[in-house]
Amino acid sequence: MPAHAGDKGVTPTEIKLGASAVLSGPLGAQTNEYGAGARLYFDAVNAAGGVHGRKISYVTLDDGFDVKRAVANTRKLIDEQGVFMIFNNTGTAQTAAILPIVEESRTIVFGPVTGASAFRDKYNRYVFHVRAGYAAEARRIVSQLKLIGMARVAVFYQDDGLGKTLLAELRKAAAAEGLALLTEIRLDPQQPDFEAAADATQKAQPQAVILATAGATFTNYVGAVLKTPARPGFYGFSVAGHDVIKRELKDKARGTVLAQIMPSLRNPSTPVVADYLNLLRERSPAAAPSTSQFEGFIHARLLVVGLRRAGRNLTTDSFITAMESAGDIAFGRFIAKYTPQTHIGSAYVELAIMDEAGELRY
Repeated sequence: MPAHAGDKGVTPTEIKLGASAVLSGPLGAQTNEYGAGARLYFDAVNAAGGVHGRKISYVTLDDGFDVKRAVANTRKLIDEQGVFMIFNNTGTAQTAAILPIVEESRTIVFGPVTGASAFRDKYNRYVFHVRAGYAAEARRIVSQLKLIGMARVAVFYQDDGLGKTLLAELRKAAAAEGLALLTEIRLDPQQPDFEAAADATQKAQPQAVILATAGATFTNYVGAVLKTPARPGFYGFSVAGHDVIKRELKDKARGTVLAQIMPSLRNPSTPVVADYLNLLRERSPAAAPSTSQFEGFIHARLLVVGLRRAGRNLTTDSFITAMESAGDIAFGRFIAKYTPQTHIGSAYVELAIMDEAGELRY
């Protein structure tokens, strides 16, 4: 094994990227959008000649949100397919499980789709975060609820790695704000009973529910609650998936508040937004912009900044040095920064409310 296993993923003509991601199941649609956004930017870079003459290739392997499959996929990507880095892999438990592999092989993980504090509180030379952490999102949501006088706040969570991580951040944020959570409504991912969760919500009579989940679990719960007399406000994390909520709930999504960790697509005066929209229209004039796609696009664009700064002699070490010495990398109000002491990336969080058309208003 070379000093840095990932270095074999750089050839005179190619930079090989890969990830184990949840491409199927309740979170599959959203994760596929991340990949579509990243590939949109990579394709544009490749069409313009690549990075220092090298084309970017990106392969994703489905793990179905299963930790063991994520580990097996990551080993395959590093040992057999020889990727330069793991780019935009998904899942909190999955990221934790692959860390020993990437640390042993000294392979970079760039932009994992997780906001867990456990990965940010301790510096890891080989892990570069892009999105703001869940702790920042939780604080923003809870402080807003406290500001507008919501005293009866419940939490709905799926009892899995993501749900428990989000719940823990909400508990910390609520304690810091002096807000006592009314109740915590648990959903068993193996035997999900949304009707029972909705009944528990109805009995608790919260003014607001913070959903510590994502994808179809989010929309199925909201749909079930709306079949009862209860009418709480629904609040979600950025991973909830605006596009999925809009598609599945349609006009019933109106009033849902989501934390957002990327610039608004409604502001094309921001250059990175304009670039995404223009490339999307060039590829498919009828395509609808997607917040999840845009997140993948931002991840890809930030990565390419580092690849270009690393120069023609691209290695794991030269990439790390390039990112840690770049200072503020700004795409409008979204700013990422890396140093030899921290790879947290961005702290950008805003709240947006869905309107009658399902669009986000900031």
